[in-house]
Amino acid sequence: MRSHELRVQNELSGTVHGATIQAGAVHGGIHFGTAEAKAVARTPWQLPPAVRVIDRLSELEALEQHRTRAMREERPALAAVSGLGGIGKTTLALRWLHALRPQFPDGQLYADLGAQDPAGGVLPDEVLGRFLRALGVSAQDVPVTLAERTALYRSLTAERRLVVLLDDAATAAQVRPLLPAGRSVTAVTSRGRMPGLTVDGCYPVHLEPLGPDAAMELLADTLPDDRVAAQPDAARLLVELCAGLPLAVRVAGARLAARPERRITTMVRALTEERDRLEVLAIDGDHDVRATLDLSYRTLPPRAARLYRLLGLHPGPEFGSAVAAAVLPGGGAAALLEKLHDASLLLGRGEERHRFHDLVRLHAAGKAVEDESPQERERAVRRIADHYLASATRAEEIIDPQHRTMARDYGAGPVVVADVGDDAEAALDWLERELRNLMAVIRQARPAGFPTVGWQLADALWPLFLRRKFYDDWHAAHEEGLAAAVELGDAAAECRMLTSGGVGRLGSGDHDRALAMFERAARLFLERDDRLGHARTFNYRGLALQRLGRPDEAADLFRRAAAELPSRGDRRAGALARLNLADVALTTGHAEEAVRHARAAHASLRDAGDLYNAARATRVLGRAHLAVDRLDQAEEHLSSALSTLRGMAAHYEMAHAVGGLAEVSERRGHTDTAQQRYREALELYASAGRSGSPEAETVRHRLRRLDAGGSGG
Repeated sequence: MRSHELRVQNELSGTVHGATIQAGAVHGGIHFGTAEAKAVARTPWQLPPAVRVIDRLSELEALEQHRTRAMREERPALAAVSGLGGIGKTTLALRWLHALRPQFPDGQLYADLGAQDPAGGVLPDEVLGRFLRALGVSAQDVPVTLAERTALYRSLTAERRLVVLLDDAATAAQVRPLLPAGRSVTAVTSRGRMPGLTVDGCYPVHLEPLGPDAAMELLADTLPDDRVAAQPDAARLLVELCAGLPLAVRVAGARLAARPERRITTMVRALTEERDRLEVLAIDGDHDVRATLDLSYRTLPPRAARLYRLLGLHPGPEFGSAVAAAVLPGGGAAALLEKLHDASLLLGRGEERHRFHDLVRLHAAGKAVEDESPQERERAVRRIADHYLASATRAEEIIDPQHRTMARDYGAGPVVVADVGDDAEAALDWLERELRNLMAVIRQARPAGFPTVGWQLADALWPLFLRRKFYDDWHAAHEEGLAAAVELGDAAAECRMLTSGGVGRLGSGDHDRALAMFERAARLFLERDDRLGHARTFNYRGLALQRLGRPDEAADLFRRAAAELPSRGDRRAGALARLNLADVALTTGHAEEAVRHARAAHASLRDAGDLYNAARATRVLGRAHLAVDRLDQAEEHLSSALSTLRGMAAHYEMAHAVGGLAEVSERRGHTDTAQQRYREALELYASAGRSGSPEAETVRHRLRRLDAGGSGG
């Protein structure tokens, strides 16, 4: 070797793709055009087999419309299917993508992204490596970095028509590198809603539980015999206990299929006990509803997980946002609720309303038992009860400020009051919307160790029961409230439950029982030497006697009340006695006497600020004028009463007033107006739950008579 010649030594480091050359020292990842990664033409068909889809036609149509629009615009189609674990997300996606095979002949790619894996989801670069190899790239030609793999993947898919299923995704960031280029179709399934992908043009589909008929069809599809057809009632109970969750229905059906001799009623009995239901809905080592929900639970941040399990202690499946703030003090409840929604552990039910799927509620309650101490559970249950008591009391104050609100007793800690609205109708609507939960709290109160909440919450529901006539709940609430008052030895509470509950019995037609309750209250008042309370029972007992067809005895009690109550300091109750006297006089044919009593009652009630009962007095005054054909005065008073009552959403009393105005129109010969008003009155009776009342039947009879006679005037 000559001295002037350079000595060349090849040094090679880093990762090299393709051939090497002699070029001295070479470092880094080197790509040469002559050795560009070449993909051997392959057509992967990786999708798992499809199974039958039940009752998802609207979702499939929406997905297909999205795909068609994307193809027309010459862009990839991307859709995300979200929902609770076991709801059928993958089943739906497979059904859709398999149907596209003729239009997408270049293959199918599939990856389970493992969002629910305790070890963490699969990394995108790992999935891309598998996809590239499936598309024909040799193992040694697969790039190392995520960016390089993504670029190569997009190059290879740019001219292909593929379908891709990315199953059980954790985040949008995990998905984005896996999206193909060109005119391909990608479906992503996730328990979360993936709002990040929506920003990228993804079409979201959120799955809800199956309806009863669809769940029955799924059960029949799972059972290879005729047991569903032979035992339809039991089958319907079974799918109801599964709450429309396809996984639960499939598991129940599979367990029955394994025992051909077993009747469906046997499985129903096993599922009826809530504590055991999730245990029954499992197949060892395979499908398991509890395990599926556990996976979602483990992905929650600690504070969201705590809210989840504490909400499991809520006595009903649906609740407002304020419940979350009550059950988990410290702020941030709204953001935590969003996390539960994102994980599909809560369902939306309108503005600021949330609902647990029945099986999810059982799971959450089970987690509360596992992860919360008995003391913490007791405190959470009491905070929920206090929230409902305080909110119902606030509604009561808005609707009926004259109602003698008794003191409320709350537990330790802050009490969260819901926004019940600013006027009577909004507050009544809130009480009606929450009635199922309020009744659940009343039933729960004594066994949970706070009986005062039972009778106090029943007391707070008085304005709702009085105006909207939910008689079954009225009776149940006051029976439980009465039992709580007796247990506490609280005579004042017992008297309140007897009188308020007796009014409910009176309204539903159980007049004898109402009278017995009022008389029991009267005895208790005398035993306590409560002369004012005893005098107030004159009104109640008189109302019962009037309904029992004993108007003279009723009038005697009303007169005693009208005389005694003002002298004992209750002018308002005395005015109510005058109103009751007016009603007795009107029904017994003494219209002028009714006018005198109604006028006096109206003046006193107005002065006392009791606008509701003042309007009732005005209505009776209008009816009294109508009875003696003073139509102008009748119309004036009935219209005035209606205007006031409408602002209070008092539908039952409004129906009386509208019915009276209809009679005015009928007597004037204005048949069309009369018919219209009679129909309006019937609608109001219906909205008050009194379609079957004698008053409603009278209106119905008058309307039929007018309809038969034709219209005029």
